Amino acid sequence: MRIATQQNPALAAALILAATTFIAATTLLAKALGTDVLGTPLHPMQISHGRFLFAFIGISTAVLILRPRFIRPHWGYHIGRTSFGWAGVTLMFASVAYIPLADATAITFLNPVFGMLLAIPLLGERVGHWRWGAALIAMIGAMILLRPTPASFQPAALLALGAAAVMGLELIFIKKLAGREGPLQVLWFNNLLGVMIASGAVLAVWQMPTLAQWGALAALGLLMACAQACFINGMARADASFVAPFSYATLVFAALYDFLGFGVVPDGISMFGATIILAGAAILAWREGRQKPQPAAPASSDRPSA
Repeated sequence: MRIATQQNPALAAALILAATTFIAATTLLAKALGTDVLGTPLHPMQISHGRFLFAFIGISTAVLILRPRFIRPHWGYHIGRTSFGWAGVTLMFASVAYIPLADATAITFLNPVFGMLLAIPLLGERVGHWRWGAALIAMIGAMILLRPTPASFQPAALLALGAAAVMGLELIFIKKLAGREGPLQVLWFNNLLGVMIASGAVLAVWQMPTLAQWGALAALGLLMACAQACFINGMARADASFVAPFSYATLVFAALYDFLGFGVVPDGISMFGATIILAGAAILAWREGRQKPQPAAPASSDRPSA
């Protein structure tokens, strides 16, 4: 997880693609844990607890091996970022138990749109016509995926939409943290605080997992730690505007895993809505890449927020 500064676009793309395979796998495991595949379904808060617990164990192991130098953390930013990140992850895990992984994943790609909108009052950022247009395109895609008709409306899709909105708030704190602390330090404090928050919340819904569920929880957390490591290293080796489009492969892998694991085939509406959301998100990423230089290593960026 040590970050190199030498630019290597090909390696950056490979690392981001690897991260997307891990992220999609975490949503597949969350779906298995939230349904009766591995035993009595676990509550989303217990699944997110496992995600933070085992990710913290994995990242702590890396810290012990690499022994990076930590500086004084900004507790306010870390607590804000982790609180919203935990809430977003929990809502995301709740949604995938009821709707296709591809739909939930596509809807959560709205988080940079919500982040952009929230940055106007919270960070005083100015938004131009291109960014407003990209946001509108992405929201149209979300409305398609929500299927807002009495016959086809999916209430659970609102959970994924809520996850995207909360993750948008998380992005505000990520922007404040960017460049202040080292990547591994940000990840370690994020998962430490995540374990603390999730441990308090899970007490009300705790049930003893089966052996298979313990294995899935461990795999989910460790895969997320791997995704974060790949994502950070990928972002350190190329411009954000170059690597951002590769992160959209998460949607492809989510659909593939859902098909292999649960036999779910995306319908035409899902594919159409997802395409529109990705188009809006891609335009937004391209425009933001042109608007201002990106930090060399946006360590706190956890598009692996799942």
